[in-house]
Amino acid sequence: MLGMVAAVLFFVSFLINAADVSTNDVFSSTNVMLLGLTALALHVAGVGTGWSRRR
Repeated sequence: MLGMVAAVLFFVSFLINAADVSTNDVFSSTNVMLLGLTALALHVAGVGTGWSRRR
């Protein structure tokens, strides 16, 4: 799930950068890309992979 979130954030970051959209400092393409990298790192670390029952 976090891998898909990362892909969406990377796509939004690409659109902001490619369209030369002027945004405020908080919503810049670099910050959105860093959020995507954070989500990707959490996905690779195994966070959010799903629910598991312990028996």
